[in-house]
Formats: sequence, C-alpha cells, structure tokens
Amino acid sequence: MTVSNKLSRSEMAQRVADDIVEGSYVNLGIGVPTLVANYLGDKEVFLHSENGVLGMGPSPAPGEEDDDLINAGKQHVTLLAGGAYFHHADSFSMMRGGHIDIAVLGAFQVSVNGDLANWHTGAEGSIPAVGGAMDLATGARQVFVMMDHLTKTGESKLVPKCTYPLTGIGCVTRIYTDLAILDVTPDGLQVREILADISFEDLQSLSGVPLIK
Repeated sequence: MTVSNKLSRSEMAQRVADDIVEGSYVNLGIGVPTLVANYLGDKEVFLHSENGVLGMGPSPAPGEEDDDLINAGKQHVTLLAGGAYFHHADSFSMMRGGHIDIAVLGAFQVSVNGDLANWHTGAEGSIPAVGGAMDLATGARQVFVMMDHLTKTGESKLVPKCTYPLTGIGCVTRIYTDLAILDVTPDGLQVREILADISFEDLQSLSGVPLIK
C-alpha cells in the first residue's frame, strides 16, 4: 500500500512540539528530533543537549551561526536568555539523574513493549552511533520516538521484537510516525491519533504488529 499524504518531517516535529508541556526539560536527539526546537513558539521549554547546553532556542538565521554554540549533532543552535553551557560530565549527570522530563529520539525499530533500537542496524560498513541515547532512554522520565512508520523498503519499524541491538528495554512512552501517534501500554501499542488520510485497518495492515484502537 502506498500512502501519498503522510506527514513531512517538519509536520511530525510540529506534532511533537504540540504535546510538550510548558516548563518541561527536554532533550532532542540527533537528526529529525532537532526540528522540534523550531516549533515550540513562545512555550517555555528548557532544551538540553548532552554535549553541555541548556536553554537552546530555534536554529539561527543564516549568517548568524556561532561556531562555539552547537548541539550534540554539531548543528548550530541559539541560546535563549538564561541559557547556559557546561561540562558534558555535568550534562550526563542530568540525564542519568532523572532530571530530563522528555527525550525525543529517532529509531530504527520500536517493539510492542517499548524496547528501543536506534544506534546500530548491524549492517556491514555502518557506523555505530550510540552517543548519549542509552543514558537518555533509561534516565528520561518519558521517551518520545520520532520515526518514519516504514523503512525505505516498506517494512514496518514497529516490530514484535527488535532485531537490531537494543538501546533500552521498555523505555519508550509514545511513538510519532509520519502516519500516526501511538502510546506504549501494558496491553500493546494503542493508536492515539491517525495523522494520514487512512483508516485504522489500513494502518494496521502497514504496521505488522497488533494495534489497539
């Protein structure tokens, strides 16, 4: 099945930003999750990066980049009033100490019970890139995953059991894809919202794992 009206990555980021509660301390993982920073508007959210930054704003305007102010993905960022940067050991203490309310991470696979695989596919020649993902997966109070619903070859990234090396076990709270938002519950993956113009039955057929209405 081909879905023509799935969400763009920017639209996914907007949807995640809508669900972040004001006053939260949030880490945005490398890659697509960093787009969330551009859609928080005037909402007071404290963005954290594991290389030692707290209080980031949206991406800088072209020509206003500061090479000394980057996130963990080496992207230029801005610093809001009151923001700070500090040693990465202190930053990891925040992550491991349960001081991050939400971590928004990308993923290769998420299992029905919330296991996360996002650092290595095991493919020959691929470069493992765990970074601080394991610390965030276990230390953050909630883990939101942003990912395409399907791989480039059309396979579901929602799986009964992860076949890639695990980042964390039972750590995912909510999954945002280009087709739907799903909550990880003790009974399985519950569809919170369908974002594309498809039926629940269509979503179910694409997912490869049982879904709960």
